[in-house]
Amino acid sequence: MRALVIGAGPAGLMAAETLAATGVPVVVTEAMPTPARKFLMAGKSGLNLTRDEPAAAFAARIAGGGAHAEGYLSQKDLQAIVAGFGPAEVRAWAEGLGIALFAGSTGRVFPVGMKASPLLRAWLARLGAARVELRSRWRWQGFAGDALRFASPEGERALRPAVTVLALGGASWPRLGSDAAWVPWLSAEGVAVAPFRPANMGLRVAWSPAMDRHFGTAIKGTRLAAGGLSSRGEWVVTRHGAEGGGIYEVSAALRDGAAAVVDLAPDLDAPTLAARLARPRGKLSVGNWLRRVLGDPVRVALLFEWGRPLPDDPAALAARIKALPIRHDGVQGLERAISSAGGIKLGSLRPTLELAARPGVFAAGEMLDWEAPTGGYLLTACLATGRHAGLAAAQRLSG
Repeated sequence: MRALVIGAGPAGLMAAETLAATGVPVVVTEAMPTPARKFLMAGKSGLNLTRDEPAAAFAARIAGGGAHAEGYLSQKDLQAIVAGFGPAEVRAWAEGLGIALFAGSTGRVFPVGMKASPLLRAWLARLGAARVELRSRWRWQGFAGDALRFASPEGERALRPAVTVLALGGASWPRLGSDAAWVPWLSAEGVAVAPFRPANMGLRVAWSPAMDRHFGTAIKGTRLAAGGLSSRGEWVVTRHGAEGGGIYEVSAALRDGAAAVVDLAPDLDAPTLAARLARPRGKLSVGNWLRRVLGDPVRVALLFEWGRPLPDDPAALAARIKALPIRHDGVQGLERAISSAGGIKLGSLRPTLELAARPGVFAAGEMLDWEAPTGGYLLTACLATGRHAGLAAAQRLSG
């Protein structure tokens, strides 16, 4: 066997496509019955493929973990990998699969049909035409000398490829296949692995009964801020807390203990808002009066939930509305996180994404110790690292 890719998510499929483009026969093994389950789950509410943004600014949102020595992967190297297959290249790649795209008002890029399944079908068809072999229900079981052991539908198997790309994912949404079972096997080989933590996750909030009627409501027109991060994205009040893109963009700071505030009127400065609050409310109840000012009942409900007692002074009330403390019980765990932070430390990888402790074995995607927000950054970085590992593996084969 010449080239093996373990894991049929976006990073793995991109590595396989890149290897196959050089004429190398490629086998892809996948533990689950079907490929790219997490990719399909992410696309259910609209597949945010990438972002309409300059490559350098885009890549700067990719955070790498840990120190590195000379000759090993650095955060700068990781960002260069992403910039090398950034938003423009991802858009061209998807359009080459026959998928029409559009950029929303926030710069997020989606398929016109919004779903992930048409793109995946077209991608798998192109891989099949390139003679990439996909073996489902092949679960990697670790190393045995120079071989890789698998549990397959036909029993235990051992493979000895010339090059291998590991694209097994991180530790979030384990029921979809990314269960981090590979950690002890790589650790035993001398590969340093940072502990996994949730990333792009929601908040746990014990809402009062008054919030019940707002469960499932999308909150628009706010600004969230925590630990130097900010977001104007939408988010949703749920029975168990708060989720959505707006929350995910600041979730790394929340996970690490930063206090968070929400600006319920980001398009008004404090003096203008105070002037509106100083107008007589007449016979209106406080709730109805605030609805006229804020224009949204769910934002008023949040003010009552997190802002009581409300100040009587208009300037003080405006200040409360502009920086309302978010009261929560911590972030959700890995089982519900969109992605994970942690993984193979950059200091265990060559700039080619080859494992220093295991020559000929490369790694890509969420296995690596990096973190990116949703909004196209996460998926593009997985595709970019998969492509980079595939190119490096092909170069190793060619000498």
